[in-house]
Amino acid sequence: MRIALLGGTGDIGEGLALRWAHDTDHDVIIGSRDPEKARAKAEEYAAELDSRGSETKLTGFANEMAADRAEIVVLAVPPYHVADTVEAVADKLDEGDILISPATGMKRDDSGFHYHRPGAGSVTQLAVDAAPEAVPVVGAFHNLAAGRLANLDADLGIDTLVVADDDAAKSTVSTLAEEIEGLRALDAGSIANAAEVESVTPLLINVTMNNSGLHDLGIRFD
Repeated sequence: MRIALLGGTGDIGEGLALRWAHDTDHDVIIGSRDPEKARAKAEEYAAELDSRGSETKLTGFANEMAADRAEIVVLAVPPYHVADTVEAVADKLDEGDILISPATGMKRDDSGFHYHRPGAGSVTQLAVDAAPEAVPVVGAFHNLAAGRLANLDADLGIDTLVVADDDAAKSTVSTLAEEIEGLRALDAGSIANAAEVESVTPLLINVTMNNSGLHDLGIRFD
């Protein structure tokens, strides 16, 4: 399967790219608004994997070309770029492709980080509203610490909550998630539940900030 990470040069994009390239046989494509930056990052990730004895080829393209080459398209962009990114690649998406939204809206004040709920109800819903009707959207990977994900020496042992209105797409993304060693996918219901999932991310950041010795927290349900 071909997975494109739009905005794959950023923190969460790097972590997912390295994990999928290291732990699976899927083709990983790095996307960016700047194709040169995408290619440079793909080479950087490939060099890291090569140093670990993993001869995996990663490629880099402009977001539109990356989306055109993939069946799974991850919107690894800041929340305020989600809708614009989907609209920019919409004509490159085919029926049967799947969009994944991991973004969470947050704001910060003197007390810490807080969930910034958009008017649509959630960032995942923003992606749904912008996506072509035949392309399902799945919310996943919201609560993963990017640093922990990108550190291939770190044991994950954490969960990702998955929301979608399309059961087949949810199943596909859950399988992709669990192909990453140490990551478990849990069904959190429909897109209507996305806000509750997204709001966990600022909570984890606040706990990290206020407790010494805790870094790159994740969640595990037992």
